[in-house]
Amino acid sequence: MASQVSKRNVRRAVVASALAVGALTATAAPAAADPITIPGVGTFEIPGVAIPPLPELPQPPGIAPPAPVQTPGDRAVSAAESKLGAPYVYGASGPDSFDCSGLIQWAYKQAGLNIPRTSYDQASAGSAVSQSDLRPGDVVSFYGGSHSGIYAGNGNVIHASTSGQPVKLAPISSMPFDGARRY
Repeated sequence: MASQVSKRNVRRAVVASALAVGALTATAAPAAADPITIPGVGTFEIPGVAIPPLPELPQPPGIAPPAPVQTPGDRAVSAAESKLGAPYVYGASGPDSFDCSGLIQWAYKQAGLNIPRTSYDQASAGSAVSQSDLRPGDVVSFYGGSHSGIYAGNGNVIHASTSGQPVKLAPISSMPFDGARRY
């Protein structure tokens, strides 16, 4: 209750001050009534008081927004995307042909991180991530950890699947999900 009374008294004082200023300036410059807005109080019309328009302020020079920060996972996805269509070769780890874990290791090496070579070791290193919390760059394990891919976002993984199949983008749901790790 006391705060309401003090707010009301402040508003009255501000309005009275605005009216007094209006009375002083009304004799100096009679003009059409323009409303006066007092932030937090309200808008008032004071007869005979014209408020000149504010000069237009120069616009500050454009400031470029900060560049988005790329995680090692983002960079690994970009590297893996550059190898879409590369041939599958058992035991290969790039740069021209890959097996599943070789592709993941190579992609992360391009991102500046050294991760384990085999799919089983990749499935046990890094930090565990739930399927509902996947982010691009997470290493996804399938078939009990015997196959790995890199999560590319939008429900897809990039992986080197098997002999005769090139590195490709596939729905994560096309294989039995076993787990995921974040590096």
